[in-house]
Amino acid sequence: MLQQTQVSRVVERLAVVLDKFPDPATCAAATAGDVVTVWAGLGYNRRPVMLHRAATQIVADHAGTVPSSLKDLLALPGVGPYTARAVRAFAFELSGAVVDTNIGRFYARIYGRKLSAREVQQFADEAAPEAHPWLWNQSVMELGALVCTKRSPSCGACPVRDLCAWAGEGADPAQGSAAVSVPQTRFEGSDRQLRGRLVDALRASPVPLTKIAATMQTDANRAEMVLAGLQRDGLAVVADSHARLP
Repeated sequence: MLQQTQVSRVVERLAVVLDKFPDPATCAAATAGDVVTVWAGLGYNRRPVMLHRAATQIVADHAGTVPSSLKDLLALPGVGPYTARAVRAFAFELSGAVVDTNIGRFYARIYGRKLSAREVQQFADEAAPEAHPWLWNQSVMELGALVCTKRSPSCGACPVRDLCAWAGEGADPAQGSAAVSVPQTRFEGSDRQLRGRLVDALRASPVPLTKIAATMQTDANRAEMVLAGLQRDGLAVVADSHARLP
């Protein structure tokens, strides 16, 4: 939930989601549409579909218990390196470095050059101690979020300034470095906006195909294309001349 989503939005929905789906078995027993519905307000609507698929696989392959090995976590639908390592560090308190946008920016500046995704993970793994992985990862994340910020970093207050190859002088090596966020394309008028409008409508009830374009506030050709994309992503099905959640 927290990936690329404001903490305040997650706080509002976390209890609701956990109350509805307290464990993988409960989530897997629901429909993907049920999970999408409860996910309202959190954006990135493919995530609840992947969450449902991951829960289903956890029940099938791991007797309903979330695995702790990196290999098993990465094998779950929708789980990438960040999520897998975050689960290991924060849920199981196992060693390993979590790399998010803040940490990617931090290491690019520490080493004074643009880094590949492999390099960022390597440097983060080398720096992470075996003990207290939860505390270490939270600390580096907070350092990146509060001190080594994207704009106007507080280099004078940084506890590792003496180790930093950049230290706020010259071109910022984090610009264009891997694992560092890049500006998204304009949302207004985008397919993402149209997809969101339709999914929000489907959470309430099925939508007749004749009203899809009006629901998205676009033309019929584009609405057909966007609906096809939602079907491919497992976010919508079409039956009886209506679009509905899966």
